[in-house]
Amino acid sequence: MYYFKLLWRCLPIGKKDIQINEEIRDKELRVIGSDGQQLGIMSAKDALNLAEQKNLDLVKIAPQSTPPVCKIMDYGKYRFEQAKREKEARKNQHIVDIKEVRLSLNIDTHDFNTKLNNALKFIKHGDKVKVSIRFRGREMGHPEIGLETMKRFAEACSEVAVIEKPAKLEGRNMLMFLAPKFNK
Repeated sequence: MYYFKLLWRCLPIGKKDIQINEEIRDKELRVIGSDGQQLGIMSAKDALNLAEQKNLDLVKIAPQSTPPVCKIMDYGKYRFEQAKREKEARKNQHIVDIKEVRLSLNIDTHDFNTKLNNALKFIKHGDKVKVSIRFRGREMGHPEIGLETMKRFAEACSEVAVIEKPAKLEGRNMLMFLAPKFNK
């Protein structure tokens, strides 16, 4: 009966490198009760008996200290609450995407405004924007025109965005990164 009870309490619980109950092989342990009260230093056998009397688990929480610190707790409930906290943290985080807007060296006014409106929409949504210009053929001889186009684009976005990485020529591409401005 005892073996079945031990199996029932320990096997279904997913463990993460934490020693519980019989897995703890140290001779002496500093034990903390289920209410957070220090119970003192005792042998692993005594601590395990104390945990079994309260129908709880003995969990090693600080293995590197001397002597190791163990706590008497309901390990299944602890893992459930920890998983719940992790899930809540994942739910509250916002993943920032990088959207790309491609300009050309000799872009016309209407095309420029269309690309600008798309970039503003992305930035207002909270995404970063990668602005790129690809130089083709003889256009490589005039990178200053591309730099001027990038400056004009950054000035047009200056109300809602900040330049995260200024325009830089990398091979045949000129890249610039814009990030949303957050009002705090």
